[in-house]
Amino acid sequence: MENTISNKKVARIAGLLYLGVVLTGIFSLIYVPKQLVVWDNAATTFQNIVANETLFRLGIVSSLACYSFFLFLPLVLYKLLRFVDEAYAKLMVILAIVSVPISFLNMQNKYAVLSLIGGKNYLEVFTNQELQAQVLFYLSQYNDGILIVQIFWGLWLFPFGYLVFKSEILPKVLGFLLMLGCFGYLINFLGFSLLPNYSKLGVASFIGLPASLGEIGMCLWLLVMGAKENKMI
Repeated sequence: MENTISNKKVARIAGLLYLGVVLTGIFSLIYVPKQLVVWDNAATTFQNIVANETLFRLGIVSSLACYSFFLFLPLVLYKLLRFVDEAYAKLMVILAIVSVPISFLNMQNKYAVLSLIGGKNYLEVFTNQELQAQVLFYLSQYNDGILIVQIFWGLWLFPFGYLVFKSEILPKVLGFLLMLGCFGYLINFLGFSLLPNYSKLGVASFIGLPASLGEIGMCLWLLVMGAKENKMI
């Protein structure tokens, strides 16, 4: 009974951290860009960000919160799942945490946008069109950084999914979806990197679906159900 209570407590802490990752990630990576960024119109994007600077700044803070949650999440999951396979658990932690400094450094592109819309005197050497183009350039650079970090967002899911699948304290189907999600991230990375028109094919969302289902499903399961008693000890 003591192990069961301990597992549930650890699982719910992991669930809360995962929920933080999911909510802040959706807000910063999906909601804010949809409200502000028009990729084929630099002038409109510039005007949107100037008019909604608070929303843009909230997106930055939300991203930093997301990466902070993600720094601690694999450490808690390690405590929950290390009994399955110590080597896989360590690999999970390493692959997840490697992504965090890359993600933080990538945020410099968002801060560059804030500098460009700040109206500082040293920006007077640029025309409005040049400023608008540079804003879109830095947003594009930020997206390229996200594409790179997705390698690790995908890779950590395989050992994580394997540990879940083998653990017998969490649903095997979620472990399977997480392992599939690893390959989905990597396929989309290769697609966007190698094929200029990959985004127009309309397959990226479909390929990324197992990862979304696995991660959101795992977040909710950890929060609501916790984890069963450890049967492997």
